Amino acid sequence: MSEPSAEVYEQGRGMDAHNKVMRELREEKGSKDYAPDEPTRVWLDEDNTPDGVYQSLTIILNTGGCRWARAGGCTMCGYVAESVEGGSVAHEDLLAQVEACLDHEREEADHDSGLVKIYTSGSFLDEREVPAETRQAIAETFADRERIVVESLPDFVDREKIADFTDVGLETDVAVGLETANDRVRHDCVNKYFDFSDFEAACAEARAADAEATSAGAGVKAYLLMKPPFLSESEAIADMTRSVRDCAAVDGCHTVSMNPTNVQRYTMVDQLHFRGGYRPPWLWSVADVLESTADADVIVVSDPVGHGSDRGPHNCGECDDLVQEAIKDFDLRQDPSVFSEVSCKCEATHEAVVERETSYNLPLAE
Repeated sequence: MSEPSAEVYEQGRGMDAHNKVMRELREEKGSKDYAPDEPTRVWLDEDNTPDGVYQSLTIILNTGGCRWARAGGCTMCGYVAESVEGGSVAHEDLLAQVEACLDHEREEADHDSGLVKIYTSGSFLDEREVPAETRQAIAETFADRERIVVESLPDFVDREKIADFTDVGLETDVAVGLETANDRVRHDCVNKYFDFSDFEAACAEARAADAEATSAGAGVKAYLLMKPPFLSESEAIADMTRSVRDCAAVDGCHTVSMNPTNVQRYTMVDQLHFRGGYRPPWLWSVADVLESTADADVIVVSDPVGHGSDRGPHNCGECDDLVQEAIKDFDLRQDPSVFSEVSCKCEATHEAVVERETSYNLPLAE
């Protein structure tokens, strides 16, 4: 992993106290070698898009990592720990990673995925992580697919970069880790430096790329964080409900992906959880938000990572898989009635937590 030092770009952003703590936590991990020509992860799934449900190929490229994370970064994010030592990966190695992902797809599926999603645990559109020539080569590689998602902080969203994909006929979605529409929560709980207005500006860039495109369009997929640290269960539900609706009101944002917080190693959330000061959100809370925002003019999906585990979003342990299945069903069909088909005695405990938990007594129940 590259040395977590604050570069000029990161200085003066976020909360200095948060950054200092998180740099110290990440230094505890020590260094680990990652092969620069091997992707971090790759898998096949199904995803809902404005053009319907696609088989999707998800690729997490192994890069030099998020530049913000090297300064300290977000309170819940441990992905920088998987970055290649030295802070950069050569063009040829990145393309070798893509080819390895294509090999995986050929082995696991009988046809090419219509949707390709590319993440870097940072910003795909940051040219210090993925050089322009690599971005253009990847666009050409997937030109025969129908849709692509690339992840980026709003700083790097630029219509000319998006045009690399739309020009080859790919419907293009830029996934922005907004986390919340509330600037105070984003700054103080997540330690992300940008404002909601920066997200709106990124959406404007996508709209401009869409207007200039001749063969394919562009839009934004907002990633929200369900229950960052320091919020009670009821505050987290209210924050997500408002955030979904605020995102839906931004022209150019067509999808919201709500990600319940899971406890990753070498993060501030990990330290809070270890000391009994943080519990991941209830799956009932995820279902509540999805159900209450089903009428919003935006696709809303959620994929609770690590569901049912102590470090992931969970209920009582008996109903976790059933609620997770209902969430997955909702993702594909956008039908809130799926949640009326699952029930459990722990709903009463969840209701009590939502009613009584506050920021000074959380977590109220495990």
